[in-house]
Amino acid sequence: MEDSLKSLTSNEIRESFLRYFEEKGHTRVKSASIIPETDPTLLFVNAGMVPFKNVFLGLEKKPYKRATSCQKVFRVSGKHNDLDNVGYTPRHHTFFEMLGNFSFGDYFKKEAIEFAWEYLTDVLKIPEEKLLVSVFEEDDQAYEIWNKVIGLPEEKIYRLGAEDNFWSMGETGPCGPSSEIYYDRGEKFGNPELGSPEDNRYLEIWNLVFMQYNRDETGKLTPLPHPNIDTGMGLERIASVLQGVSSNYETDLFLPVIRFAEDISGKEYNPAEPQSRETVAMRVIADHLRAITFLISDGVLPGNEGRGYVLRRILRRALRYGKELGIERPFLFEGVDVVVEMMKEPYPELVGNRGFIKGIVKAEEERFIKTLRRGMDILYEIIEKAKKEGRHHITGKEVFTLYDTYGFPVDLVEDIARDNNFGVDIAEYYKLLEEQRERARASWKSQAKEVKKIYLEAKNNIPENQFVGYEKLEVEDSKILEIIKDETFVEVLHEGETGEIILDITPFYPEKGGQVGDKGVLEGEGFLFEVLDTQSPVEGIIVHKGKVIYGSIHKGKTVHAKVDKEKRYSTMRHHTATHLLHAALRNILGDHVKQAGSLVHPDYLRFDFTHFEGLSEEEIKRIEEVVNEEIMKNEPVICKEMPIDEALKSGAIAIFEEKYGDVVRVISAGISTELCGGTHVSRTGDIGYFKIISETAVSSGTRRIEAVAGKKAVEKALKEHFLVKEIMKSLTAKEDQILDKIETLKLKVKELERELESIKKKAIVERITDILKVVDKGEYKVAYGKVENLAPNELRDLADVARAKLGKSVVLLASVDKEKGKVNLIAAVSKDLTDRVKAGEIIKQVAPVLGGKGGGRPDMAQGGGTEISKLEEAFKKFTEIV
Repeated sequence: MEDSLKSLTSNEIRESFLRYFEEKGHTRVKSASIIPETDPTLLFVNAGMVPFKNVFLGLEKKPYKRATSCQKVFRVSGKHNDLDNVGYTPRHHTFFEMLGNFSFGDYFKKEAIEFAWEYLTDVLKIPEEKLLVSVFEEDDQAYEIWNKVIGLPEEKIYRLGAEDNFWSMGETGPCGPSSEIYYDRGEKFGNPELGSPEDNRYLEIWNLVFMQYNRDETGKLTPLPHPNIDTGMGLERIASVLQGVSSNYETDLFLPVIRFAEDISGKEYNPAEPQSRETVAMRVIADHLRAITFLISDGVLPGNEGRGYVLRRILRRALRYGKELGIERPFLFEGVDVVVEMMKEPYPELVGNRGFIKGIVKAEEERFIKTLRRGMDILYEIIEKAKKEGRHHITGKEVFTLYDTYGFPVDLVEDIARDNNFGVDIAEYYKLLEEQRERARASWKSQAKEVKKIYLEAKNNIPENQFVGYEKLEVEDSKILEIIKDETFVEVLHEGETGEIILDITPFYPEKGGQVGDKGVLEGEGFLFEVLDTQSPVEGIIVHKGKVIYGSIHKGKTVHAKVDKEKRYSTMRHHTATHLLHAALRNILGDHVKQAGSLVHPDYLRFDFTHFEGLSEEEIKRIEEVVNEEIMKNEPVICKEMPIDEALKSGAIAIFEEKYGDVVRVISAGISTELCGGTHVSRTGDIGYFKIISETAVSSGTRRIEAVAGKKAVEKALKEHFLVKEIMKSLTAKEDQILDKIETLKLKVKELERELESIKKKAIVERITDILKVVDKGEYKVAYGKVENLAPNELRDLADVARAKLGKSVVLLASVDKEKGKVNLIAAVSKDLTDRVKAGEIIKQVAPVLGGKGGGRPDMAQGGGTEISKLEEAFKKFTEIV
């Protein structure tokens, strides 16, 4: 590393950046989740500005005009982020961190440029002579600032076109020129043109976007009344500069994971040979392990579509590159520990999620190893089939199926095809892959929750709504701030009309955290509004959805807001019971258990959790016992507010699908301590009673428990009690004799069924000569006949009887099942005739008449079909061929 550069760890760089901008009047904003909360156009947060998008669009206001953040970002597509490039270049990544400073109508170009220059040269001590910049070719203002204010010589300021230095949020909307700052890595990297594909000398480290225009549908640019600033600097890139390494992978953000890959594989990482098999494989593993850890921590689970599919794809890609290093077993889950230790200082939530992440990763690895083996078998079946068809290539569709269904590597298909002198239709494969990506993009858009514009307008125009529902269920003098009908603000709602009411103060809990929204009424002078649901579509706004029962309700009027107490109390019992259930599951099954979704309803609770097999009856019984023991202890339920970092350090469990602010509510209830914004009972004893209704699978690695608490649990228990009483009465048995009595009855039923079958068979056997139509062929007899609803084994027995009675013979029997719409056939041939007549051949020719198929041994064969009406035709065919 050059002596003049300041050597800093990545943690020091991150902190120094945020602290610098805090000192410049910026509010430090915690990184948002990788999963976009309100943008339906994005699968993942792919830039530092995404959490502020609605602010830039003028749809939302923040209590600050300057912000700074270090945002978690994930990209698997786009100009510089094709997944297939990751590992092969020094700076392509899926997951990375974006340092940024933002101005919302406050400062503009001059300050943004001055801040960036001061931070790089004064704080990080990067020599001025190592820096150069680019500006949009028409942006004379930025050029002048760099040249006249900063003092950068003209030869270090490059004017570039719109492709490089003009940024747009979309086809329409805010946009503007940008200025990029580059670091000169030195003459040893040649003298390339700035920004060209072969440019390895000038490293872009910071992009300053000046959002000063609005572009309309015609492409016309109109100056914004309050221009904004959006800047982004990749932490990994600036770390590579300050740590004096040639690629991001040698920084302290990747090297510990690469060392892990070295240790587990026994191979050596060599940055001097960046295209070697081992170096590429270790870079892929390092990049993907970071991404996997953060994606799962933020709530993404492996799946077959959307975000889950992307996670599954990169996890399997990392595992495949492990195979390149000779690692044949699951190993990525062990590397999660390395990532957590490396990143726990800026992201303490990783520590609490560690066991959960490892469990998910290990289960997915084991699953993929199985599917890879299955994929190999299928590939060889495809090759054999192709040989029989006389072709010497694998179709694109076959390759795509192997890749999409089994995650089978395309390069491995090509290798095995080559070994068998086969070609691969790779063009068709890529065509199908692109079609699938288009379908995926369409489905991704539907996954995000889009905030309607009307709610953002409400947030900007009225004070933040005050929720008082933790302390009370009635407010006598709430004021109506807004009324919404059909996504439009209105002044009044009349009797019978539906709409949405926004109050200044409300006791109604809006749906969030899995807990359903409150119901109740809003009463006022001459009107009654029934609240059917309560929602919070955007932070700070609580919407009461419902219908005017009588009268008219006007904006600005005062109402008496009353929550339905019975429903709320029942919901509270179920919510606190959910916390106790979560703790009981972790205590009994292990710390890998994490909440993967929940629904808290007045009538029941539904709790999804990570676990890799179904629960035994004994485990379910023990979980239920633990929860009820906690209820009987009647311990106080304590709610405290504290900084999130302090809460996590105290051992409180954070639910990975939830979004938390800097200050959180911590709910302690007996054995449970969780971060939660929901409503709860005062003591565990208020729950009353807890009962599990069912335990089922949701998906691979995720289970679901449905349960009831309080009055609903008592109702369920009473229902079961009276059911047992009825069963006792019907069986004339005591409670402890019920199971024995049922087993005795089951044995009796089986015995009677056997007797019935025996009688049925005997009756058919006795009538066999009446059933059969016999044709004497001289040397032997040919017989055929029809029965109804005999199972294949019973039909086989009957054919044996017929053959024995007739002597030297060929028999065809058909059993018709009209309810199922099918015919079963049995052909039986005397053994001394099988050299001339074969039962299997008879079935092969007769079954197709019935629209079916079959076959078997020369002396006995079976088949069938579905065309019952053609049975006589089938018998005729039989007599012709024998």
